[in-house]
Amino acid sequence: MTEDDCLYDYELVADEDMRGIKRRAMRAVERVHSSTGMYHLTDENRARLTPLRDGLTVSQVATEHGADEIAAALHAEMPWMAPATEVVWRGLQASARDGPPGARFSPLALVGSPGIGKSHWARRLAHHLSVPTTKIDATGEPATFALVGSQRGWGSAHHGKVMKTILQARHGGPLVILDEIEKAGETHSTRGSRHTFTDALLPLLERMTATSWECPFFQIKFDMSWVNWVMTANGREGLPEPLQSRCVVLDLPDLTIEQLHDFACSEGKRRGVPEPALAAVLDVFDSGAISNARLNLRIVSRMLDRAEMLAQQPMLN
Repeated sequence: MTEDDCLYDYELVADEDMRGIKRRAMRAVERVHSSTGMYHLTDENRARLTPLRDGLTVSQVATEHGADEIAAALHAEMPWMAPATEVVWRGLQASARDGPPGARFSPLALVGSPGIGKSHWARRLAHHLSVPTTKIDATGEPATFALVGSQRGWGSAHHGKVMKTILQARHGGPLVILDEIEKAGETHSTRGSRHTFTDALLPLLERMTATSWECPFFQIKFDMSWVNWVMTANGREGLPEPLQSRCVVLDLPDLTIEQLHDFACSEGKRRGVPEPALAAVLDVFDSGAISNARLNLRIVSRMLDRAEMLAQQPMLN
């Protein structure tokens, strides 16, 4: 056999065969991508979601005693929030008994005057549960998009703060604080479509729908059933009925001077405010100089901030 009689591999495959091989290869690649649910994503967004492929951690309350300790610590800090603490306590006890992967409690709507510590209580709860937290102001038009994000086609498409917290903290069960929920408005697209904050929120509050919630931005389904929710409102007026039916709604009273005094004492010690500076703050309460003032936790916190700042200044000779 001469060299001219030799046939090479590429000569045995006709152009039509090559086109068929390419078609089959493309279909195989599409099937692989489709199985991950991320075929439609850009490389950047696919890289963001890759760490979620094997699941995320969630915080767990292993025993009922652990639930008792969390509730006791929270109650010691803010005893006037006892109704809210009790709801969480019962939920954590049930989680410990039933043995799910993470801690859950019913969505809460805390109704009360500004400055009684609704958001502060929620942040302290997140601290004791050792979970990440994010806060969303429900007022204003962007609130809906801040919550769940916006899909491609909008001028500023992005994922919402809940997804952002999950991705950044690598934690599947953050605590989400929704502030002034009764003032939530509507959002309208340039095409005239209407989006309400309540419509976006309800699927996340329902455990069955939250299990397979589809993110508008990524257009992929996520299990959001381990997210816990605390909503705040200054009054029941404006709270949609569908929202109230899915939450435990608690009406909380205003704080007394004695409760504010106790908060100043416990919060000052927790912050490590020097004893003389803390004593000066408490003396304002004990002297009766502010018995008729409309104080709240924000004002007391600013008093403690001021005391800390003054305590750190150098002594003058």
